[in-house]
Amino acid sequence: MLAIQPTSSGSQKCTPNLLPARLNHNGPINATERYWKPESSEDGKPKAYFRGRHLHGTPLPLPSNYTGAILHITDKNLPAMDNDKMEAGVDDEEESEKVEVKVAEQVGTFGEVMLWEHGGAIDKDEDTYTRGIGEWIGFAEAMHVEPVEKEKTST
Repeated sequence: MLAIQPTSSGSQKCTPNLLPARLNHNGPINATERYWKPESSEDGKPKAYFRGRHLHGTPLPLPSNYTGAILHITDKNLPAMDNDKMEAGVDDEEESEKVEVKVAEQVGTFGEVMLWEHGGAIDKDEDTYTRGIGEWIGFAEAMHVEPVEKEKTST
């Protein structure tokens, strides 16, 4: 389980980019601007070149009531709650099962994701990421929204 906490330096506004590429590197890089320089084309659409390949960008905005978060999962654990602070109604079996809660620092926020594709703009009806984000938001709303009872109308 994760507990999200803001970083001491504050979070910055950013835009995640999903690229149609596989990179065999996992770690930080220096001089990102040397390799990744998105621009706007003459018609105002995002474009970029990566490893000599021309990419076309499509922004995918999140709904207005959602905020994306960039998290850095730390090695720190959240301190365990004292027994007197435990919620009422917790039985002995649940108390014996302590869940390890890691601290995740929120280092950034975003309101849209930029999807990149070779050869043209993304078809939002067919794209896996677009459909996945839409399905995830629909699932989250179904899980967290109170059901509305329909009023019976008499005829």
